[in-house]
Amino acid sequence: MMFTNLLVFSSRAQSRLNGYIAEAVQRNQAVSRQHFQLEKSLYALQEAKAFFLPQASLLANYTKAGGGRTIDLPLGDLMNPVYNTLNELTASQKFPQLSNESILLNPDNFYDAKLRTSLPLINTEIMYAKKIRQEDITRQQAILNVYKRQLVKDVKTAYYQYFQAVRAVEVYNHALKLVQENIRVNQSMLRNGIRNSTSLTRAQTELQRAEASITQARTRQQNARSYFNFLLNRPLADSIELDSATLTIPAALPSAGIRQREELQQLETTHTIALLAEKKEQSLFTPKVSTFLDLGSQGFNWDFDNKTRYYLWGVNLQWDIFTGGQRKQRIKQARTDAAIAQTAYSETLQGLELELDRAQNNYNAACASFRIAQTQLQLSEKYFSDQQKVYREGQLLYIELLDAQDQLTQARLQLLQAWADVQVSAADVERAQASYPLQTI
Repeated sequence: MMFTNLLVFSSRAQSRLNGYIAEAVQRNQAVSRQHFQLEKSLYALQEAKAFFLPQASLLANYTKAGGGRTIDLPLGDLMNPVYNTLNELTASQKFPQLSNESILLNPDNFYDAKLRTSLPLINTEIMYAKKIRQEDITRQQAILNVYKRQLVKDVKTAYYQYFQAVRAVEVYNHALKLVQENIRVNQSMLRNGIRNSTSLTRAQTELQRAEASITQARTRQQNARSYFNFLLNRPLADSIELDSATLTIPAALPSAGIRQREELQQLETTHTIALLAEKKEQSLFTPKVSTFLDLGSQGFNWDFDNKTRYYLWGVNLQWDIFTGGQRKQRIKQARTDAAIAQTAYSETLQGLELELDRAQNNYNAACASFRIAQTQLQLSEKYFSDQQKVYREGQLLYIELLDAQDQLTQARLQLLQAWADVQVSAADVERAQASYPLQTI
């Protein structure tokens, strides 16, 4: 019979499912967004490292001035009497007359262009900023893995539900064939005078009901296919390949705890970042020392020669002695963030332990239901076979045969439902333990 040996779900099906999971991870939009966030963190780390390297800038300015403050130099008043006396003594004009000068303080037609190179020598702030960026990468990777694991669970659940929907259509098709066979048998009995038309009418009514059930099952199949393709970011009507083997339940699930859950890693990293932020604020009491070198030229009227070229080297010291208590308050904020992260870790740990416990209990219950459904199917198949034989001998009412047939159909559907529950609950346990090998996708 069709459902008597529902015991094997081959590794080929699992490999096909893993292929769908890999495709979903590559194409899912939510996972792609987290990939971009991780890339952003990597770029931020490179930015933090760049602060340790020399910085070079080209600086230039040009000034055109008119008016403003001046410095008056009475050169003519001071020197002209002396020059006049000298000219009289020498009977010549060797000493010219000078004019009084008024020098504009604002530089007019003046330029200053330089290449400035600076390098931090002591700066604990950028050191801790780099460490924070490194931890943020770890946090973003954990967040990305959380999305991946949830997607793995969703894809597995959708796959098993679609598998169940496809097999349910087959069950109803098989039931339809039984009804059609009943119609043929009743027609034969009616011609031979063994039965009246009542059984035939009831069989034809069952035919309509079976066809309606098939229509509903196909609708559920289409909905399951659409949701599965949605997770894979594919056209909703794309076909889904399923293994042709029959069903099974996992022999045993891996016994792992929740310590490897990325949610905990994320909170641990958040706590570490808060501690680093506190140290960063405390390190601001340390003086900052940097050096610089300017190579440039400055002069009037765009002159460029040995007199305009210059270099300037120096060392800068910045030591914030008093900031009005700003650093102290930022340190307190960082400590509070660390305490919040630690509290969230403890709360999340308890929640994840509860999640795993429920998932394992649900899995055990699903396995028990599956085994019961297997036994019920075997009994229903035997019961229907016996009733069918008795009915064809004219010793059984048709309503009793219909009851046996309905029990058989329901037993097959219940076995499918029980199998799907086992697979979904196994995916829940896998998600609760974070045991799916993400490195394979």
